[in-house]
Amino acid sequence: MKTFPVIIALVLILHGLIHLMGTVTYMKLGVVQGLTYKTTLLGGRWDLGANGIALYGALWALAAIGFVVAAVALLAGWSWYRPLLLGVALFSLALTALDWKVAAAGVVVNAVILAWWWLGPHA
Repeated sequence: MKTFPVIIALVLILHGLIHLMGTVTYMKLGVVQGLTYKTTLLGGRWDLGANGIALYGALWALAAIGFVVAAVALLAGWSWYRPLLLGVALFSLALTALDWKVAAAGVVVNAVILAWWWLGPHA
């Protein structure tokens, strides 16, 4: 197996696992150092309430699962990892953009993943 796909897969898995920090925080499953529970997005302009932010947290878990599945599919050589990765990276980009002040690094990572998707191997 080539090294580069393994590195990409590890980045995807790590990014997915980091998404679980949002799940833990917004679903009030625990405390993550550096993240504060809140019910607002878009810099405080959109108040989702407790139920809405819990749903938002669940969506972070969905993105985490998507990144891990895409990484496994990449390593297995299954070509459907590409459309899955595109979808999950765009989904993750939307989630992170909604909470830009907290998840700015996630926006950057998603942009890098999307650039790799666009410029990388298409086989």
